Amino acid sequence: MTTNTQKIRVLVAKPGLDGHDRGAKVVARALRDAGLEVIYTGIRQTPDMIAESALQEDVDVIGLSILSGAHMAL
Repeated sequence: MTTNTQKIRVLVAKPGLDGHDRGAKVVARALRDAGLEVIYTGIRQTPDMIAESALQEDVDVIGLSILSGAHMAL
């Protein structure tokens, strides 16, 4: 029997100019507490920055936190 002990890797990012990151941090903490490995990139990320981080970190999932619609201008 083979067991896979590798954690799921999640990238949490805030695209656009919205600087409100409390919700993203709450989600990141909840995912971490559930046993996932979380990479939080911070606020004001461009799509290219998020994609590059996802590739560099070899993540399984990308989570975007968007509040104000600021991502629409990207």
